[in-house]
Amino acid sequence: MRREILIDSATPETRVALLEDDVLTEVFIERPSGRGITGNIYKGRVSNVLPGMQAAFVDIGTGRDAFLYVQDIRRGVEDEGLLEDGEAVPPAAAGAPAMRIEDLLKERQEILVQVTKDPVPEKGARLTSGVSLPGRLLVYLPGVSHIGVSRKIEDPAERERLLELARGVARDLHLPGGFIVRTACEGRGSGELLADAVDLASTWDEVRRRAEVVPTPALLHQEAGAVVKVLRDVLNHEVHQVLVDGESAFKEAVEFVGRIDPTLVPKIRRYEGREALFGERGVEQQLERALRPRVWLKSGGSIVIQSTEALVAVDVNTGKYVGSRRLEETVLRTNLEAAVEIVRQIRLRDLGGIIVVDFIDMEEQSSKDEVLRALNTELCKDRSRSRTLQLSEFGLVEITRQRTKRSLERLLCRPCPACSGSGRLKAADTVVFEILREIRRLGPIGEGARVVARVHPELASFLAQERPELPGRPGRLAAGGLEIAADPLLRPEQFSLTIKEPD
Repeated sequence: MRREILIDSATPETRVALLEDDVLTEVFIERPSGRGITGNIYKGRVSNVLPGMQAAFVDIGTGRDAFLYVQDIRRGVEDEGLLEDGEAVPPAAAGAPAMRIEDLLKERQEILVQVTKDPVPEKGARLTSGVSLPGRLLVYLPGVSHIGVSRKIEDPAERERLLELARGVARDLHLPGGFIVRTACEGRGSGELLADAVDLASTWDEVRRRAEVVPTPALLHQEAGAVVKVLRDVLNHEVHQVLVDGESAFKEAVEFVGRIDPTLVPKIRRYEGREALFGERGVEQQLERALRPRVWLKSGGSIVIQSTEALVAVDVNTGKYVGSRRLEETVLRTNLEAAVEIVRQIRLRDLGGIIVVDFIDMEEQSSKDEVLRALNTELCKDRSRSRTLQLSEFGLVEITRQRTKRSLERLLCRPCPACSGSGRLKAADTVVFEILREIRRLGPIGEGARVVARVHPELASFLAQERPELPGRPGRLAAGGLEIAADPLLRPEQFSLTIKEPD
């Protein structure tokens, strides 16, 4: 597989794309006015404690209170997904008494917190009191005495070797807390781990120093920008190249990679093409398709993705593909192709929370097992943590996926002002009958008067072509009639009625 990282920083908006065999799999977008806050560390003040929800609202100075659940105080980074390739910190002992938020926090109390999920229109940011600082090879956990190794490093001997190296680093530096050894650490020596640990410890010392002197609320540490973050977490010797469009981003990439791993610097190349980088490599077209609900498969089938308040629903259809032999084979092929594309769309659109996939019904158990294996194989490529349940008897698969930031749709789009984000508009006939009911409420009007209905031009055209009997019809208007006026400033569902007196 040919893996590439494309960085487009020719405008104030920075976009970073991950390509696998020229297919877009992940994208990170950072705007000057809309940079995410996940990973940021704040000195906050508790503004409200809610025993009924076992949560607290915390003012971190971003304009909207963030929320901190009691379990996020107790467990810290145990399973918050901050460590996308990290191993969970052991949970509290079984049978330990449950802690209550009112016993841990009081109003006006100052607290050090880290953002685990960006705010969305309906909710504030989510916080944890268990700080973690990710580096190139290690993740430093100042408040947790635990040494762990990424689950993605599967070789037992290598896991044990890295575990001993990490323990040695912690002893040599006399650092409080613990470490998670990241996937990029595989095959590395103690000197490289030590250098990364020293850098992370220095960052933590700066956070603590600032926390002692700055007034509350305050930002103590800002997570790296999109370029540095992707290079830190993704760039390795398996990446074919990093192509950068933009002088400042190119310098930033070379400087950062030169500091963390000079052997990877030759992979960073400046893009010199005349056409925009994302346009020339087909990324723009793939991004545009990622905003549409329907995605076509090469076989002729399709998947439909619909996000709701509670979950994301994915429906698989055979579409134009009818197969050539038997129904089970046709369905299996479509489902297998869909499984690969579904995971790609999940990664690309950054869908999180509960995802329900409705595969086409299969009769044979072997077919169901094969589809589930294909789905799990693709999910292993995803850097975000996820969990998959077995295929139900109705052909449904439930997936839970870590969500830390806004989805691609939320980032690039806004709710439609005409339909208020519902995706539906009232039919023309529905609006017509609403107009007639409103006219009825007016009652009889004076001799020679007329009612003027101002409507959207599309509705005016509909009335002229499909309902020519309505304009001028007397009805309840007594001696008057109805006059239609097109107004492009109105939305399709809007209308206004005025009474026009005779001259």
